[in-house]
Amino acid sequence: METKGRYGQFVRWIFSAVDLVILNITYWFTCWWNHVTDGFYSRPVWLLLNFALLAMVNYTAQIHARRVLFADRVLISVIKVLAIHAAIFLSLVSFLNISDFTWKIVTKYYLLLFSCMGFWWVFSRKVIKWYRSKGFNYRRIIVVGGGTAANRLIHELESDAGYGYRVIGYFDEEKHPATDLRYKGTTANVETFVKQHIIDEMYCAVSDDDAVTRLIKLAEGNAIDFYYVPQFNKHLTRRFELESIGNVPVLSIRPYPLNNFLNKLSKRLFDFVVSSIVLILSPIVLIPVAIGIKLSSPGPVFFKQKRTGYRGRPFVCYKFRTMRTNSDSDTKQATKNDPRKTRFGDFLRRSSIDELPQFFNVWKGDMSIVGPRPHMLKHTEAYSGLIEQYMVRHTIKPGITGWAQVNGYRGQTDQLWKMEKRVEFDVWYTENWNFMLDLKIMLLTVTNVFKGEKNAF
Repeated sequence: METKGRYGQFVRWIFSAVDLVILNITYWFTCWWNHVTDGFYSRPVWLLLNFALLAMVNYTAQIHARRVLFADRVLISVIKVLAIHAAIFLSLVSFLNISDFTWKIVTKYYLLLFSCMGFWWVFSRKVIKWYRSKGFNYRRIIVVGGGTAANRLIHELESDAGYGYRVIGYFDEEKHPATDLRYKGTTANVETFVKQHIIDEMYCAVSDDDAVTRLIKLAEGNAIDFYYVPQFNKHLTRRFELESIGNVPVLSIRPYPLNNFLNKLSKRLFDFVVSSIVLILSPIVLIPVAIGIKLSSPGPVFFKQKRTGYRGRPFVCYKFRTMRTNSDSDTKQATKNDPRKTRFGDFLRRSSIDELPQFFNVWKGDMSIVGPRPHMLKHTEAYSGLIEQYMVRHTIKPGITGWAQVNGYRGQTDQLWKMEKRVEFDVWYTENWNFMLDLKIMLLTVTNVFKGEKNAF
């Protein structure tokens, strides 16, 4: 068992070789499917396509080497790689004055290449995560130093066996209950432990400069990759970027992705287009649902309620009415066997059909399709004083569905920890947004609707 994991260094190059094979298969298939016999189907074009990928093979190998990379970020990486590839290829084509092919064929080629390479990158990572979860291709880790930062790190390293990390030693001046099984002594015992065991990576979470210097030398002398874990406050989850002022390294807080104008514009355009299509087709659902609501109990078809929106501003949120008219609707959450619900309303809630009118909120610009779920004004007032990062979730528009909902934190928050977990997922989403993540959440939402959710009531 002690020799497992060392061959993992070859994975990146194997994956890069498969990328090259996919590029060529896609090229030949595109030419065959479109009956291309000259121009694009020529040796110079074929050589340039391969050269463009080989020129950036070190970049793709670095991406393949990352052990923790989620599916949405994988697809973002594929887009970046193909954009760079296209830029190199088209620049060479222009420089060599090769222009006897159509842009239509090139566009088809890159669309097909994105589909094939995107599938390969996501699928290959699923396979290797499964392989690592079986106890193979893992990295042996030791963590030196204690406190919140070290505990959070160990939790992240061990949160998914598919990442391929195995913490075999933890060193600190004090023994902590959460790490008893891996505790190997104080920082003075690190050197002896390293010389007696095969270690791949060392994570340092100590603040003493002399100790850090000593550990760096120890790591370098034993061919161990060294990583320093900044001692940040446990509530600080923002990502940082390493920069430098002259020879002095500094960490800068990465801005929220949706603070970027282009990101905000692309999300808004997507919301507007999709919500417009849904509203045009809405009579197909609206008419039978309206009839069902009217037959189930007296009252309006739509339920309107003020909720907290972007930057804490209230807005009127629309839903199909699922309860009998009552005076507690603005203060009391729905419960599993809530007597206020009608039988038809219970069906609308379990199928999430009651949320469809919120596409009108999306079309107006009050909401987004994906984002933190909007809460009642009373709940915002209460929880903002109880949960430290609660208002961070309002730095972006609320959504019909969100990252917290697809991770199981939907419905009633009868205990504080449930709302804390919901806020945790919402804050993570605001800090890590990308377009592929939105598509992933939408796909998971649709899947959950058909599977059924125990918290949908």
